[in-house]
Amino acid sequence: MAHSPAAVPLGALEQGCPIRVEHDRRRRQFTVRLNGCHDRAVLLYEYVGKRIVDLQHTEVPDAYRGRGIAKHLAKAALDFVVEEDLKAHLTCWYIQKYVKENPLPQYLERLQP
Repeated sequence: MAHSPAAVPLGALEQGCPIRVEHDRRRRQFTVRLNGCHDRAVLLYEYVGKRIVDLQHTEVPDAYRGRGIAKHLAKAALDFVVEEDLKAHLTCWYIQKYVKENPLPQYLERLQP
């Protein structure tokens, strides 16, 4: 099976460790380290009110797309909103899609229009 030069073999992500999302509250981002520490996927958010966060952007490097990494980031961010009893505005199209595909009551009740 041939890989394009930018493609990373599927096993490269799973070999070392399972997908682990890290939350950096100071930088207001969730990250997943990929292939060691060289690449990373990220979900960015900002506080737009005292108890309201805007989940703004999710980005996964091209070579890692289609492996469910963005789902882990979206779940971690929404779980953070629930755990901290915040409201969320969803600017990011991917998180909007994730919520439509996973319409859990604890997520839906915290969404801002």
